[in-house]
Amino acid sequence: MLVFEYKAYGKSSQFSAVDEAIRTVQFIRNKAIRLWIDGGAKSCYDLNKYCAVLAREFPFANQLNSMARQAAAERAWASIQRFYDNCKAKISGKKGFPKFQKDNRSVEYKTSGWALSDDRKSITFTDKKGIGRLKLKGTRDLNFYQPDQIKRVRLVKRADGYYVQFCISADRRETLPATGNTIGLDVGLKSFYTDSNGLELENPRLYRTGEVKMKRAQRLVSRKVKGSKNRIKSRIKLGRIHLKISRQRKDHAVKLARCVIRSNDLVAYEDLRVRNMVKNHCLAKSISDAGWYQFRLWLETFGRIFGRVTVAVNPAYTSQECSSCGTVVKKSLSTRTHACQCGCELGRDHNAALNILTKAIGTTGHVGTSVLDAVNAFGDIPSTCVGANLRGQGASLKEESHDFQVTLA
Repeated sequence: MLVFEYKAYGKSSQFSAVDEAIRTVQFIRNKAIRLWIDGGAKSCYDLNKYCAVLAREFPFANQLNSMARQAAAERAWASIQRFYDNCKAKISGKKGFPKFQKDNRSVEYKTSGWALSDDRKSITFTDKKGIGRLKLKGTRDLNFYQPDQIKRVRLVKRADGYYVQFCISADRRETLPATGNTIGLDVGLKSFYTDSNGLELENPRLYRTGEVKMKRAQRLVSRKVKGSKNRIKSRIKLGRIHLKISRQRKDHAVKLARCVIRSNDLVAYEDLRVRNMVKNHCLAKSISDAGWYQFRLWLETFGRIFGRVTVAVNPAYTSQECSSCGTVVKKSLSTRTHACQCGCELGRDHNAALNILTKAIGTTGHVGTSVLDAVNAFGDIPSTCVGANLRGQGASLKEESHDFQVTLA
């Protein structure tokens, strides 16, 4: 599934209609959650039928496209299903009980309620909300895809304007020649990562860099009267600062992951539990600022696209074991040099990267065309193969919908 995003241009009255559609989606989702809490819904099908009841009862809900109402109910059921899955998996701590939404920012249409222009440069929403025709501006060309390949259209509100996302049913695969290179990555805070070749990449610390402007914008928001227009303007300015940092972090992760995947046949990395690591209040901000999990997601995404092998390795004792002889050399976090009795003396992170690569190769065996065939050309080996899984990890990316995975950079 590919997701193309375009900036939307229109009149202020049209964007007011978009805001009304977004509020209607939030209303339907919260009503669906209430129905489930009261015991009136046992499946997603029950919530879809309830959408028709809400449309008959509330005129503003009837103005929204019927499939958009169903998409709102599906969002509610996705949160319910995630709660059930967490309970079945017996995840420690909170299980994510569904909550009522108060700041929805998107509305999602399926295959009806919209129509693309012939030149693919504008889109018209045909429901009764009165959104009308919006101009599109972006770098991706929709002419390569048939209209029936567009499965969903999403209107997203952000701090710097409104965007239209097209979810296209297409599989992206690219073939690259084998490089014969393998690499292990050890992420950190001092440097973003240290690879098995000893190369250290600088940590950009994007949140720390923009923190001065952010704190000033936050003070300006707190000084304004609640509900005033000046406070709304101040909030928009603050939101734009956060949005810029988020985009910078994503851009860094995408470009770096693409470069690493294209340069190596096998990429090994740590299967870190970011959700547990940010519980340390002394390091939580720095860990979140690094964006390790987002980088990992893009590594796995590009691994599938380019047919490379990606392996998540259990990080236990990778910093303590000697990469030369395997002896455990205990060291604290402040000790940045690994020195073993066998004469091996390396940087702590370099030693860990070598151990990560060794474990990955021990899992996959000889890296070559046979391994690429063994993973069915999907390019990644699940971390369950090396003693861990992805459940319970905290993601850096906030996805607008559970149904789609962005696989295009």
